[in-house]
Amino acid sequence: QVQLVESGGGLVQAGGSLKLSCAASGFSVGSYSMGWFRQGPGKEQKFVAASRWRGSSTYYADSVKGRFTIARDNANNMVYLQMNSLKAEDTAVYYCGASDNANDPTAPRNVKYWGQGTQVTVSS
Repeated sequence: QVQLVESGGGLVQAGGSLKLSCAASGFSVGSYSMGWFRQGPGKEQKFVAASRWRGSSTYYADSVKGRFTIARDNANNMVYLQMNSLKAEDTAVYYCGASDNANDPTAPRNVKYWGQGTQVTVSS
């Protein structure tokens, strides 16, 4: 059974940091492009960060460049999102997603497997 489980969300003050984790089971993250997406209150789901299947290429939304870092541990089937210098506008539910390598990993429509999401709230 394919499953993605996010953890690490919570409440943090502006300027603080959080590290999100995504644990995969039922498939190998090393065979997929992995990404993080978020959906703020009343907003559409948006791309945050992605890593190609070999981790050789990473992509970031302009709004998080220089603050967020995506990393993967293929051996342990894990994906991470380190978030620094958090802002109130980063408040959202964060989702982990797996996409086939042939597709654009930054597009939510290409995500094959989704996690259930973890809430990140940044207080200003």
